[in-house]
Amino acid sequence: MLKLRIIPCLDIAAGRVVKGVNFVDLKDAGDPVELAKFYNEQGADELCFLDITASHEERETIYEVVEQVASACHIPLTVGGGVRSVADIRKLLRSGADKVSINSAAIKNPQLVKEAALEFGSQCIVIAIDAKYHDANQQYEIYTHGGRKETGINALAWAQKMTELGAGELLVTSMDRDGTKQGFDSRLNKAITDLVSVPVIASGGVGEIEHFAEGVTEGGVQALLAASVFHFGKYHIAEVKEYLHEKGLAVRI
Repeated sequence: MLKLRIIPCLDIAAGRVVKGVNFVDLKDAGDPVELAKFYNEQGADELCFLDITASHEERETIYEVVEQVASACHIPLTVGGGVRSVADIRKLLRSGADKVSINSAAIKNPQLVKEAALEFGSQCIVIAIDAKYHDANQQYEIYTHGGRKETGINALAWAQKMTELGAGELLVTSMDRDGTKQGFDSRLNKAITDLVSVPVIASGGVGEIEHFAEGVTEGGVQALLAASVFHFGKYHIAEVKEYLHEKGLAVRI
């Protein structure tokens, strides 16, 4: 059985780590390089670096910061934000990323996912799904450009399509739960994990340590991503892993 992964997330805006609620009201959370060192030493299984304004600002990811973060940690690093082409993915991998997360560009050109998987291997390609429940349509729908643009695309159908095109992992963020500290959206996560065979990373909503276990037992995910509870010192990664271990869930202690 594969062990659960605990993944701190560095949401980057203007070169700094930020955290908000429902993708807005961003507050400064520190220097990305220092936080990368900190989480590396704490025992994080992976690190996620998302340049959350790159697509909205129509610019490339800040490669120099990626290089600094990659040099500061010795754990797998996933980088996303502003990725538009196979060339962008190659440049990020050369900058130190182990995996590349794609969101907006996949919506615009789904074949990019297939091309990237063939070029670099599915294990390198992560599809970020920012989903929000649409009451009128009674379905989870995809948003792009850091949650600014509504697409009308059904999140479950999209998850299935992306894995069929070669994505090796899905990073599923609940926009409804982001920063609310109410726990992961297990209904969303379970619906997706029941549909796909690739690992799913749950993101959005952690506020209490119990939420980590619920993300697995109720959502069926293989990895748990969190930001504010780690950035602002509410929980340490070792503390979370010990809790999950006591709950009978397989983690790297």
